[in-house]
Amino acid sequence: MGRDPLPLAQALIRCPSVTPADAGALDVVAAALRPLGFSVHRLGFGTTPNLFARRGDSGPHLCFAGHTDVVPPGAGPWTTDPFGAEVRDGVLFGRGATDMKGGVAAFIAAIPETCPGSLSLLITGDEEGPATDGTVKVLGWMAEHGHIPDMCLVGEPTSKVRLGDTIKVGRRGSLNAAITIHGTQGHAAYPQKADNPIHRMVRVLAALTAEPLDAGSEFFEASSLQVTSVDVGNAATNVIPGSATARLNIRFNDLHSSDSLGARLHAVLAEHAPRHELSLNCSGESFLTQPGPFVEALRRAVRATCATEPALDTGGGTSDARFIARYCPVAELGAVGATMHKADEQTPVAELRDLTRLYAAVIAETLGQAAVG
Repeated sequence: MGRDPLPLAQALIRCPSVTPADAGALDVVAAALRPLGFSVHRLGFGTTPNLFARRGDSGPHLCFAGHTDVVPPGAGPWTTDPFGAEVRDGVLFGRGATDMKGGVAAFIAAIPETCPGSLSLLITGDEEGPATDGTVKVLGWMAEHGHIPDMCLVGEPTSKVRLGDTIKVGRRGSLNAAITIHGTQGHAAYPQKADNPIHRMVRVLAALTAEPLDAGSEFFEASSLQVTSVDVGNAATNVIPGSATARLNIRFNDLHSSDSLGARLHAVLAEHAPRHELSLNCSGESFLTQPGPFVEALRRAVRATCATEPALDTGGGTSDARFIARYCPVAELGAVGATMHKADEQTPVAELRDLTRLYAAVIAETLGQAAVG
């Protein structure tokens, strides 16, 4: 480990880069990378600030993906300035300390002065937001300019209890559905003259939730269909409403796709509610990076630096890895995420330095031992 990640992590935290603001965070990243020989490209799409930097033009090519935007501090209570980057009793406090300015700083500090192959960084300012003009747009630019890597490490805080205990090799997909069922409005005392859409909605939701979607697969837990809202907006007690709406969220594994799940929803609605509207929005399909050379290199790096055997995991929500998986093998490995998005977000300074050593080992294992530097 040639550099201490703490000053860089503090500089990044002191930029109040709450999505979509950058607040100078990418300037800090660029200033740290240029002296290391990286060509830096600032890529703005819409109002989203992004950065791509690369050193080397041969293979193998390892890309580190991350983000410098953060969620708001919230109401607290914080015991320190969320953007003050205070170190107290050996612990770094601040929004982004774990998610994931600390990870960005650790990877940059881990970069050796020379190494075989190519290293690149894809850093977005839109991971915590809509994620429409961030990583997905930068990947398109990378493809157009010949920068697609052989493998990509996403520095999300994946560790659960101790550093290196978990490597995420996939994520479930996420499908949102909005259902509107139309009936016939009428007087509650004369139901034969109406068509109650709530009754139809109840039958639809009962059919959709009666049985589990599946029992899980080799690397994934069972898929989950959750009803997140049922709305009628009926203020009267004696009126059968004309329509009813509901919203669903489905987190699905590799046994399904958004298309197959959409077809199931359409079939159930057609059976119980011929007059309906269905709107679907998939924020990401499920993906899996099968165990192979890249994943094994990550496992070796964890064993060597953390003295633990990492579990391969696919749980949790979505991340920008869902976009990267369309182009190359991708896995996620980072800090302990116990305090991410919480008040007093924090990371022990010793753990931040250990993460730097872990990332240095990842570079060595993926690009060759000369990368130790």
